[in-house]
Amino acid sequence: MATAHAARGADRPYGAGDAAPPPAADGPAHWTAVAGVSLGIFTIVTTEILPVGVLPTLADDFGTSDGTAGLLMTLPGILAACCAPLVMAAVGRLDRRIVLTALMALLCLANVLTAAAPAFWVVLVARALVGLVIGGFWSAGAGLAPRLVPAAAVGTATAVIFAAVPAGSVLGVPAGTLLGQQAGWRSAFAILAVLAFAVAVLLARSLPALPVDATVGLRAIGALLRIRGVRLGLAVTGLLVVGHFAAYTYVAAFLRDVTRVDGAQATAGLLVYGAAGVAGNFLASRALARSLRGAVAAYAGGIGAVTLLFPLLGQSWPGAVGLLVVWGFLYGGVPAAAQTWFARSAPDAPEAAAVVFTSSFQAALAGGALLGGVVVDAASLSAVMFFAATVCAAAGAAVAVPAARKSP
Repeated sequence: MATAHAARGADRPYGAGDAAPPPAADGPAHWTAVAGVSLGIFTIVTTEILPVGVLPTLADDFGTSDGTAGLLMTLPGILAACCAPLVMAAVGRLDRRIVLTALMALLCLANVLTAAAPAFWVVLVARALVGLVIGGFWSAGAGLAPRLVPAAAVGTATAVIFAAVPAGSVLGVPAGTLLGQQAGWRSAFAILAVLAFAVAVLLARSLPALPVDATVGLRAIGALLRIRGVRLGLAVTGLLVVGHFAAYTYVAAFLRDVTRVDGAQATAGLLVYGAAGVAGNFLASRALARSLRGAVAAYAGGIGAVTLLFPLLGQSWPGAVGLLVVWGFLYGGVPAAAQTWFARSAPDAPEAAAVVFTSSFQAALAGGALLGGVVVDAASLSAVMFFAATVCAAAGAAVAVPAARKSP
């Protein structure tokens, strides 16, 4: 490591030192820890999205409007985007095993507060804590695969970690919604609190010591933004995620009002989408290994084509299901592709790259949902699909920007 430092010299581009090195190719494999990180992200994703399924009853219980209750969805995403760099700067060189365990314990507390909330403002406080957890856990955990498994297994470990994203949608949210319908929305958050506590214990017991020899300060993140590959990654993944969530946020409403299916069929369609996303996530590692730029271009062009066709073919139930399968499969690889892009653009600053990934992804998620709502209110559900197609096409065009010196 000292030799590598000397070779780069004082003018290395990141100015923040290096995180602890990954294990050697023949080093130990901490697969239980990989599973723990994946379960942590699964719990976070389920907690973040669950209000979608229980919003009406929660709003009725507190006597708020659906629009006001909608803050429970937008607040965590906005705070996660803002908190990711702040949390990582605050924890400094603290062992990441301690950081991840503490953040999962904080998620447990947030869900306990939600389940027991006597007033709506308490739920808002709890959701603010959820946003803090999202920003910190994703930043510290999303890029851990190289430090937990040998080099040859990093692709598989990354796929396992990111499988939690579609799994949270296809398993966690429907299960939580069903539980909320049967036993009340508070019970769903109580179960999530228990799950978060169990994951905290698992992480404490399975993660190896994860020291770092560099802090992820705001200056280091600023230095990262001067790298052309990072800036290009922000443009490409930002546009792609905005386009996706502008359309996906309202796909259930499209199925109801345009495809004209009942609630059970719409739920089945979303389950099919989620299952395809899990498959797409696991197959993404091969595509990313062959050509990261090619994979991102395929995701952008494919999702753009699907959303463009949705107002046409999605008017029939078979057409809508077919498009949802393709859409889910393509988007399943997007989170891993975005994280990989930033990691390759800044190989000497993996944790700072993870912070940039987390902040940009969460900001794009919230921005996409917001812009989609503006288009739906101003025009129609079909119009938001065309809008999403245009944004995704712009993401595909951005991939064609000539490679930078440190481009992935």
